[in-house]
Amino acid sequence: MAAHSAKPLFRAMQGRRRQAQGQAALMALPEARKPKEERRALDAYLTGQPDAIRALLAADGARIASLGGDVWEPAVGDGALARELTASGLRVIGSDVADRGWAGTWFLDFLKVTASPAPVIITNPPYCEINARDGHGRWLRHTLHLPEWRYLALLLSWDWPAARINGFGELLDRHPFTRAYLMRWKLDFTGEGSPPQRNAWFVWDRDDIRATDGSAPFPEFRWLDRRDHRQGVLL
Repeated sequence: MAAHSAKPLFRAMQGRRRQAQGQAALMALPEARKPKEERRALDAYLTGQPDAIRALLAADGARIASLGGDVWEPAVGDGALARELTASGLRVIGSDVADRGWAGTWFLDFLKVTASPAPVIITNPPYCEINARDGHGRWLRHTLHLPEWRYLALLLSWDWPAARINGFGELLDRHPFTRAYLMRWKLDFTGEGSPPQRNAWFVWDRDDIRATDGSAPFPEFRWLDRRDHRQGVLL
């Protein structure tokens, strides 16, 4: 019987050695880490694009106007949302923890306020205060306990309500939003190009309570297009 050639075995052994050498070379390289995103002071990511609030007003303007026309913007910043609300005929009470340029800003800590000064609250809250990881949902928790408001609209990332850690899941199970408006375009909060996330308006209406246990209708899902506001603001 003819002897088998050893060449295939040698080639296989050399291949394994080269593979091991390649893996060792990779392991010797310094570990590449994605740099941590540097958060702005007080999470001040201002809403510089007016289409977001204009689309919300086109969808819910009649409901907002029916509550008297006064709106509280508790993270007013430079007035990006407040300007559009005022231009639509609403009266805006703007507050913040720092002066970011909105004339007439009331300087106060939102988490220490004991009652809403208006029946409508519309804001883009600091994400570090309302998310599940950092804020444990405290901004929302505090808002839900405030008296004197009937309508609340929060501009947040679309996946915000999916978190469950730190009691956040139970909070939303007990107090689900009335409806969510998914915006089918991207907002640029940094001025550095469109971010990868999608955003939505989450609306709580105390005259339209929802539930997740069957005791009331389930929260609604709707979407907004960038052109929606061109249909006219319903005020």
